[in-house]
Amino acid sequence: MATLAPAAADRSEVLTSAVTRIAELWNLSNGKLAAILGLSPATVSRLRHGQARLDPASKSFEAGQFLLRLFRSLDALLGSDDDAARRWLEADNLDLGGKPIEQVDTMRGLIELCDYVDFYRARV
Repeated sequence: MATLAPAAADRSEVLTSAVTRIAELWNLSNGKLAAILGLSPATVSRLRHGQARLDPASKSFEAGQFLLRLFRSLDALLGSDDDAARRWLEADNLDLGGKPIEQVDTMRGLIELCDYVDFYRARV
């Protein structure tokens, strides 16, 4: 693991911790989280065990930030009900043309999903 400046290391540690916690709450497998972050399942396993961190200069870090944004938006919209968020992610959505959880595997899908949830959150 490369040595990061203190501020970058703190950001990296915080986001890595948040992303792995989201994966636990939403029951995301290492393979699914790897697809979202653009990493290998082995790297995700190391993230979950504290043996690696997301690099602030990487696309994986950016994807992690969007995953956190999605989590926070759903959390606000659904009143901090993690089970409701998980059910929403796994349910067919006519507006989105499928299950939201299937769209998070690409950066474009993740961003569009964040925008969709934020739009509905703004209406509340």
